[in-house]
Amino acid sequence: MLLKRDLLEEIKAGKIDVIFRRWNRPTVKAGGTLKTKVGLLAIKGVTDMSPDDVTEADSQRAGFKDVADFRAWLDTMKEGSLFQKIEVGYIGDAE
Repeated sequence: MLLKRDLLEEIKAGKIDVIFRRWNRPTVKAGGTLKTKVGLLAIKGVTDMSPDDVTEADSQRAGFKDVADFRAWLDTMKEGSLFQKIEVGYIGDAE
């Protein structure tokens, strides 16, 4: 899963703890880790869901102003048959 540097910095700072992805095949699983440019992330949870089920709280946890902001972002993403909410946390520097 590729994540932009600014998003990674927000996760590291504890400001974002949810990521949304739409894809054909998931590349992360709950309990796993992800080595990134800013360090190691914990994949705390992965939930299959519909974009229509994203709440105001979910969208804000992902760094969006509100659900409308989330939907505007989603419209720019490529299509995929699977939509997931991924809960993440910063663990520390990757070695």
